[in-house]
Amino acid sequence: MSDPDIHHELTGQNGRYSLTLNGASAELTYQIGAPDLIIANRTYVDPAIRRGKVAQALVERLVADARDSGVKILPACSYISALLRQHPEWEDVFAGG
Repeated sequence: MSDPDIHHELTGQNGRYSLTLNGASAELTYQIGAPDLIIANRTYVDPAIRRGKVAQALVERLVADARDSGVKILPACSYISALLRQHPEWEDVFAGG
């Protein structure tokens, strides 16, 4: 998947990464657990675009932003946990990593 236009929103303690592709949407949601910790709690990708590594693009953006901000990610979403196991280079950004 080439450089999707991922949007980031933060309202209070709740954050969201989202994108729309070919009229279908995807999102990754999280909560601020502490000043240096975010809890990534959900990914959703419309079935029409699930084969395009859309969820992975959202997680990659989350990882990049966490690194830039110096915060850790606690995955509370099974997809994000599974993806972490496939990307050991991300362990420095994940809580317990």
